[in-house]
Amino acid sequence: MADRALDVSGVPKEVRDQLAELDLELSEGDITQKGYEKKRARLLTPYIPHITNVELSLPDVQLTPGHSAEPSPSPEAPGPSSSSAPRTHRAHRSGGTRDDRYRSEAVQAALAKHKEEKMALPMPTKRRSAFVQSPVENCTPPDTSSASEDEGSLRRQAALSVALAQSLQSPDYWINRSLQGSSTSSSERGNRLDLPPAVRGMSRGQSRCSMLDNTADGVPVNSRVSTKIQQLLNTLKRPKRPPLMPQPDPNTPKPEGRQIIPVKGEPLGVVSNWPPALQAALARWGATQAKSPALSVLDITGKPLYTLTYGKLWSRSLKLAYTLLNKLGTKAEPVLKPGDRVALVYPNSDPGMFWVAFYGCLLAEVIPVPIEVPLSRQGLPKTPNGEIMQFKGWPRMKWVVTDTKYLTKPSKDWQPHIPTANTDTAYIEYKATKEGTVMGVAVSKVSMLTHCQALTQACNYCEGETLVNVLDCKKDMGLWHGVLTSVMNRIHTISVPYAVMKACPMSWVQRVHIHKARVALVKCRDLHWAMMAHREQKDTNLSSIRMLIVADGANPWSVSSCDAFLNVFQAHGLKPEVICPCASSPEALTVAIRRPGPRGAPLPARAILSMAGLSHGVIRVNTEDKNSALTVQDVGHVMPGALMCIVKPDGPPQLCKTDEIGEIVLNSRAGGTMYYGLPGVTKNTFEVIPIEGLLSVSGRRHNADDLVATALAVEIAVFSVTVFYDERIVIVAEQRPDASEEDSFQWMSRVLQAIDSIHQVGLYCLALVPANTLPKTPLGGIHICETKQNFLEGNLHPCNILLCPHTCVTNLPKPRQKQPVGVGPASIMVGNLVAGKRMAQAAGRELGVVEDQEHIRKHQFLSEALQWRAQTDPDHVLYVLLNAKGVAVCTSTSLQLHKRAEKITAALMERGGLNTGDNVVLLYPPGIDLIAAFYGCLYAGVVPVTVRPPHPQNLTATLPTVRMIIDVSKAACILTTQPLMRILRSREAAASVNIKTWPTIIDTDDLPRKRPPQIYKPPTAEMLAYLDFSVSTTGMLTGVKMSHAAVSTLCRSIKLQCELYSSREIAICLDPYCGLGFVLWCLSSVYSGHQSILIPPLELESSLPLWLSTLSQYKIRDTFCSYSVMELCTKGLGTQTDMLKARGLNLSCVRSCVVIAEERPRLALTQSFSKLFKDLGLSSRAVSTAFGSRGTAGPDPSTVYVDMKSLRHDRVRLVERGAPQSLPLMESGTILPGVRVIIVNHETRGPLGDSHLGEIWVNSPHSASGYYTIYGEESLQADHFNTTLSFGEPQTLWARTGYLGFVKRTELLDATGDLHDALFVVGSLDETLELRGLRYHPIDIETSVSRTHRSIAESAVFTWTNLLVVVAELSGSEQEALDLVPLVTNVVLEEHHLIVGVVVIVDPGVIPINSRGEKQRMHLRDSFLADQLDPIYVAYNM
Repeated sequence: MADRALDVSGVPKEVRDQLAELDLELSEGDITQKGYEKKRARLLTPYIPHITNVELSLPDVQLTPGHSAEPSPSPEAPGPSSSSAPRTHRAHRSGGTRDDRYRSEAVQAALAKHKEEKMALPMPTKRRSAFVQSPVENCTPPDTSSASEDEGSLRRQAALSVALAQSLQSPDYWINRSLQGSSTSSSERGNRLDLPPAVRGMSRGQSRCSMLDNTADGVPVNSRVSTKIQQLLNTLKRPKRPPLMPQPDPNTPKPEGRQIIPVKGEPLGVVSNWPPALQAALARWGATQAKSPALSVLDITGKPLYTLTYGKLWSRSLKLAYTLLNKLGTKAEPVLKPGDRVALVYPNSDPGMFWVAFYGCLLAEVIPVPIEVPLSRQGLPKTPNGEIMQFKGWPRMKWVVTDTKYLTKPSKDWQPHIPTANTDTAYIEYKATKEGTVMGVAVSKVSMLTHCQALTQACNYCEGETLVNVLDCKKDMGLWHGVLTSVMNRIHTISVPYAVMKACPMSWVQRVHIHKARVALVKCRDLHWAMMAHREQKDTNLSSIRMLIVADGANPWSVSSCDAFLNVFQAHGLKPEVICPCASSPEALTVAIRRPGPRGAPLPARAILSMAGLSHGVIRVNTEDKNSALTVQDVGHVMPGALMCIVKPDGPPQLCKTDEIGEIVLNSRAGGTMYYGLPGVTKNTFEVIPIEGLLSVSGRRHNADDLVATALAVEIAVFSVTVFYDERIVIVAEQRPDASEEDSFQWMSRVLQAIDSIHQVGLYCLALVPANTLPKTPLGGIHICETKQNFLEGNLHPCNILLCPHTCVTNLPKPRQKQPVGVGPASIMVGNLVAGKRMAQAAGRELGVVEDQEHIRKHQFLSEALQWRAQTDPDHVLYVLLNAKGVAVCTSTSLQLHKRAEKITAALMERGGLNTGDNVVLLYPPGIDLIAAFYGCLYAGVVPVTVRPPHPQNLTATLPTVRMIIDVSKAACILTTQPLMRILRSREAAASVNIKTWPTIIDTDDLPRKRPPQIYKPPTAEMLAYLDFSVSTTGMLTGVKMSHAAVSTLCRSIKLQCELYSSREIAICLDPYCGLGFVLWCLSSVYSGHQSILIPPLELESSLPLWLSTLSQYKIRDTFCSYSVMELCTKGLGTQTDMLKARGLNLSCVRSCVVIAEERPRLALTQSFSKLFKDLGLSSRAVSTAFGSRGTAGPDPSTVYVDMKSLRHDRVRLVERGAPQSLPLMESGTILPGVRVIIVNHETRGPLGDSHLGEIWVNSPHSASGYYTIYGEESLQADHFNTTLSFGEPQTLWARTGYLGFVKRTELLDATGDLHDALFVVGSLDETLELRGLRYHPIDIETSVSRTHRSIAESAVFTWTNLLVVVAELSGSEQEALDLVPLVTNVVLEEHHLIVGVVVIVDPGVIPINSRGEKQRMHLRDSFLADQLDPIYVAYNM
């Protein structure tokens, strides 16, 4: 590229002549591209300064970024099939413009600066899937060639193979190639191989091979995931981030010029015979020049289809006006009256009908509103009975077909009323804002007429001229020049619709040549397409053109487009001075247009500006660093009769200085008058015309078009989204489907570097979508607003995505620095008392002293209680076990349970060889066998340990946990059933554990009827009753020792709280292996004597209504369940309430439905459950929660709203419902009798005040005695069960729960008449995430993530080396997987002020959940680091 960058004007004349001959040989096909490059390099080598890292030869295949305001797929040039190879090479000639040279060098130099420091970006991993294929069948690609299809495909395949071969030879091929092309290079679309390559799904093995085997520090790792995270950590060690409060940079450029003086256009000339209105001009030409051609329309092949004369235009418009006013209704009730709006719905391919409709509306004095609607080949979408479909949001309207046969000829005495132009609205033109909203700009009749006069004067239009219009005739320049001003001056307009341009890109040039047109109205895109296809038209002559108006000449890429077009067509008679860029807006109409200069006059100079200065809003000529410069051209003078100035874009509209960037303000009669129907917006914004495309990031403004030019891709959308109080730049590009994932990722990395170096701004997101999938405007450009909307709603469906929040989000709050506590707990307590705050504590009612010795005897030990019930009430049914059909498969009376327990005791004494106090594992499915085995152990004097049996279909995952509990508890024996015993000794079990070392296994299914010689009675109530083993959500296996005294006291508290008596029935749908679930399932009925109906939760999987139908059938008043059961019913039965009601299911009998869990109450789930089953009679007050070993059903649980930001600082701030960042918390049940709760600072162990967040400590007679450990080190965590406050009540022993919460006194009254103290649980202390010095609860982040997209079924978060990892389960199509990545990142950043490090998208059911419905986040973390999740996609945010 160095020879391209050289100013050829500086070399000797003989060398320039030789270069010109060389160019001529290449254009005639007398020399190959390779030979051309070799000879050119040889000629220029003595004059090229030595530049390192720059290639001198142009590539064989070049990028073709045909930028325009509406980028679109550029079709190949049609032509014969011969000499295809030379034609392919000749396509690269015209890229050497000034802007082209500069832009390529800028990007190359920016990359060279980063050459040594390669970005350690871990590639995202993706599962191979069909969703990454380009959905070609859903999109119609542009026509590629008029040659044979086979030959075209062969040419493309050959070019593809060459490019791919080169990419294999050089790893930097794609980036170097894509960055060497100009912003308006002229290679064919069929050879566009330097576009950002599309992402292909890679197999897991391929992804693994692409990664390093060592971390950046040289430490070998076995896990692919941990390797990538290590790379990510190394990348983040030096984050580019300004300080929290950046000091103003003294080197920041500031405007230094004088205040700008408003620029005035030339006076608007006065013409004596100027018509008083546009309709009058049409009437004149229709009468005096009836045969003069007004409009010629081309067919799809580019040949003239029909010509509309001024006479036909006038007569048809007259017929339409008459029909609208007289034939749509009755004389008494006409459908239309003057000033009504009429929508014009016409395809772009039929401008003739639109002309007639537009002028017909003007003659009828109604307001035409040209609009774009979704048209198909059959026209407007219709209903099955043939009526036009009513689109969403449309009012009821009448459709009028304007074909001539449907119009009525006016009577001879009828003439239209043509008033002199006034301030009434003439027509409404619609525009879309940057946010995607649509507004209508109303143009008055006098503004329309004045605008036509100004254009006539500025463009020097003459009567009878010919104009070729390639733009949309329904809006903007296409309407103003091609429909309005052309009729004013009796110009012959030749309309070239977009569909014709797709099939024949040279059609507009041919029309100029054939009709000797004087004016052509085009965009940069049309120049680019014609330049590609010009080789087939040797005899084209453009010398007749006096004005080539470039409608989007204000865009930065128009410079190189205009230069390249002139370079090609100057040999065909095109004069340099006729290229006239212009600037316009829907509000101000035409702002400025360049007038043609005299023949031979020097062309207007270009400005090379500093992009760094532009981002600060000032103009600086770039003289030093050419890597950050922007070449711009002028758009001529202000329109005649207009006054223009530049004002500051922020604050009051103050005049800018001469070297300051601002917004254009125009004062002219030839402009829009208002936003129709929006008086407020009109008043506030219509005076200042905003410049679209400016992205304001961190106080600096960047032009989207400049970023497009830097990224060097054709099908690309650049926009900004507001995330965390600032705009973030997003680039979405279409990619080719024939490149590897690694190539795509490398391209994205290089684009990030180039934009960062040139523009000094970080990209927030770079997304790649398959080819032909970005939404298009009716004229083929990228629909930016719709693309942005799809991105924000998760409907973009990218095939690869890269987010860089770590580098571009620089306004995060400063991480919290924990200060050493200088105030002791005593001072805090005294301060609370002085401030009038009570200590945060609460207590249940008094348990009372039992004086009845008989009562003490029968209830001191549960084993004795069962014996007493078997003697006094042997036939009383204690337990009923239901199956999936709701049938009682097993019942047990007091006597039956006692007898079964005795049989098990006898078997233990005979076959177990056990000593008193030995531990025995009970391995049973949920049922009465488990209960009998438990009491059999108590009768034998051994300690039962209930263990969940392994899952037969998943022994590998579940059996090791069973083995671990058996080993930790030092179990001497296992009691189980025959099927489970076979599983324990099976070959499948041998694959997971050592089955030869099991303790003695006793099958209790068919035991003989034997009574034990004696039943064991513990000498003291402090003896150990059972061990309660459970796995916490953090993955810790803990065994808690429960004494006989604690068991009986707990059962008594539950009996008093729930009012459980022998005549009561309760339903239990819980797992019976640990915690309150075990107590309610096995112990409570024996103590209290009530009947328990047992429903194993697994049975609900095959029969969802089982639990609810049981409540209805048995008329249950009190029931206990888990969150997983409630969630199953909510999701599975929520839509079947009508069917359940028809079956007679009635829940009005339920007084209390208590959810047993050790977590924060799930308010959303309980509220959903109550609302869904309200129709079945469920009381809204029935559902409550219980936490751990403390509360069950009580009065209405109160709900408070706390500020989430305060929670992160370990504080509680109560807010109103609906406040921003508010979190609803529900009271965790009523505190049991005999229980005291206090809130303690977990670090200082001092008591806290009311409504302060701290650890929940409990004092109760039924607390556990301690942890059971294998080494007998009871002191290891003894402070959890027998700890004291550092100040306050040093003699009271407390048990630490490990959960954070607070106590708040409510307005409710308890049973004693005192104010009720409510306990609120916030979350587990061990599960909290310490990030940026703050404490986050995973459930809060997961709630935000789960509601961000409809396809997120479940989510979980965890941290690893200070990185936040979000795992989301995808319930929808895999095509939506990558849509979730930016949405998850956005919502966590917005609501929690955290940057997500890794986003993992997995299949439903991957996140492990235990039987209590709690997420096992640590298991998930271990699986992620061990690469065992089989993710759909893993995204690493930079």
